[in-house]
Amino acid sequence: MPQISNDWAPVLKAEYAKPYYKKLYEFVHREYASSTVYPPAEDIFNAFHLTPLSDVKVVIIGQDPYHEPGQAHGLCFSVRKGVEIPPSLQNIYKEIHDDLGCPIPDHGDLTSWAEQGVLLLNAVLTVRAHAAASHRNKGWEEFTDAVIRAVNEVDRPIVFLLWGGFARSKRAMLNNPNHLVLEAPHPSPLSAYRGFFGCRHFSEANAFLEAHGETPINWYPEKPEP
Repeated sequence: MPQISNDWAPVLKAEYAKPYYKKLYEFVHREYASSTVYPPAEDIFNAFHLTPLSDVKVVIIGQDPYHEPGQAHGLCFSVRKGVEIPPSLQNIYKEIHDDLGCPIPDHGDLTSWAEQGVLLLNAVLTVRAHAAASHRNKGWEEFTDAVIRAVNEVDRPIVFLLWGGFARSKRAMLNNPNHLVLEAPHPSPLSAYRGFFGCRHFSEANAFLEAHGETPINWYPEKPEP
């Protein structure tokens, strides 16, 4: 697995020495050597590379990477340009459109969000091809819980967007009064109409950031090159 070399490194250093992480590292190494695994190994920690801890303004928590070819690239809900936009992301875009009036993007690459300080964190960072949830309960959850706790301890105002039961299960970890925690159903087609649509999390997040002297997020990803 690639090294995390920015300001996340000292924060997460203690995790690398723990027994669970050694087992996780060995498991992931075997999986990449013997199977097709997503995202590509060099993209596993993209969320950390693109969003240093000192830049985090918003945290969005997903569960697993996409498990079909060409989709996952280390950012939850995001797919590379040229890949069909997944249904949950289509619904996220619809809510942004209804909330902020942004046009619906024609690609699903959320790199521009990450570069603005949106930590797009999956709880599990790898998955075997065509096998959803295949890397759950191998240690990734312990690692990403440490990440969530680290962000919780930051005293800058940060917004946590918890969509769906899994993300909302992390609510108990978030006890810093400097932060804003917003909860809603998951944006998947199965649950978006139960309260994700109309949640207005994107305008609420920006209003909170602006009220605390932070630059708001431009939730409209840049267009792909022609």
